[in-house]
Amino acid sequence: MKWEIAKIEQVAEIIDGDRGKNYPKRNEFLNQGYCLFLNTGNVTLNGFSFENNQFITKQKDQILHKGKLERGDIVFTSRGTIGNVAYYSPSISYDNIRINSGMVILRTKREKAYEKYLYQLLKSPYQKEKIRRYITGSAQPQLPIKNLSLIEIPLPPIEIQRRIADILSAYDDLIENNRKQIKLLEDAAMRLYREWFVHLRFPGHENTRIVDGVPEGWEIRCIKNMGEVVTGKTPSTAKKENYGGNIPFVKIPDMHGVIYPLQTELTLSERGANTQKSKYLPPKSIMVSCIATVGLVCITFERCQTNQQINSIILNEEDYLYYLFFKMKGIKSLLQGVGSNGATMTNVNKTKFESIKILVPEKTIIKKFNMFAEPVFDCILTTSKQIAKLREARDKLIPKLMSGEIEV
Repeated sequence: MKWEIAKIEQVAEIIDGDRGKNYPKRNEFLNQGYCLFLNTGNVTLNGFSFENNQFITKQKDQILHKGKLERGDIVFTSRGTIGNVAYYSPSISYDNIRINSGMVILRTKREKAYEKYLYQLLKSPYQKEKIRRYITGSAQPQLPIKNLSLIEIPLPPIEIQRRIADILSAYDDLIENNRKQIKLLEDAAMRLYREWFVHLRFPGHENTRIVDGVPEGWEIRCIKNMGEVVTGKTPSTAKKENYGGNIPFVKIPDMHGVIYPLQTELTLSERGANTQKSKYLPPKSIMVSCIATVGLVCITFERCQTNQQINSIILNEEDYLYYLFFKMKGIKSLLQGVGSNGATMTNVNKTKFESIKILVPEKTIIKKFNMFAEPVFDCILTTSKQIAKLREARDKLIPKLMSGEIEV
């Protein structure tokens, strides 16, 4: 069955943010506040992520004119990373949210389009392939509103749009339940980490002498002493044959909301990866985002490479994997402090990163911690794989639903 084809401008109002003189300056952002002001890390490949938030005051919010969300709106990233989408559902706890200058709001014309249908369509690989044709710029990719408005989408009758959205939302619900399970598991391991290694209430602490905040047998080391530090690099994008293979190429957008980035937006061919053989990372390496959005931490599951915004640690001793994972997550504020602040981004280069000093527990304590942490992370990895399979099944289903090949 063939559906009507419509342009986005026919089914949704496209709303830009306020980019005038009242746009928030860096020193006006808060860790807590009245209105969540979205940054690029909040709108990911998998919808909203609220790991790294910034806020503005009520007074600042009131003098901005455009770009405030209403429930049911879709946020679409239109600069830098193009085409990430998130749906502002009633379940989201923030009542006041504004977009930044790298995003637009899509507010559906509800007589024409069901917002959840448009959301499901825009986040699908099926539609993203079409969106890429409208992107301009090379150094700083962007999708101007005039281009976005002309992108065509299949538009079945409203009732069919609802049924399609319901089918796809069922996959999203399963994915979200799995993500919540991962969060519970991570939180459990994090609580033990804090108890032992932050509050220093580790097994045997009562009989351990502590000198200058360091338990006897523990030591202070630089990160470079924990393993080889590798700063990623991007193979030439002018050579298409460098991409599209089986080697994951991890970028910061792939790191949001996950511990193991099993799915990446880009992959490298063997040829592309071999142009920079020194950038390979083996499984069980730790990746830390160090430019722009700093402090995201992930663990590699398979051989991969990253771009230049990520510093990674290939560990000398695998026993320290889970300890160092949580240690890196805990030094976000330090990373922001050691970065060289330019006008627009934070940059923690390799030299600064590998010189960061951390407290390293003695081996017997680490082994005891791993007895708890390792099965937890094994379960996280298994659940992450289930999420990947659900996404793959959903993405394969979408073109069949959109084309009418499967009746709903």
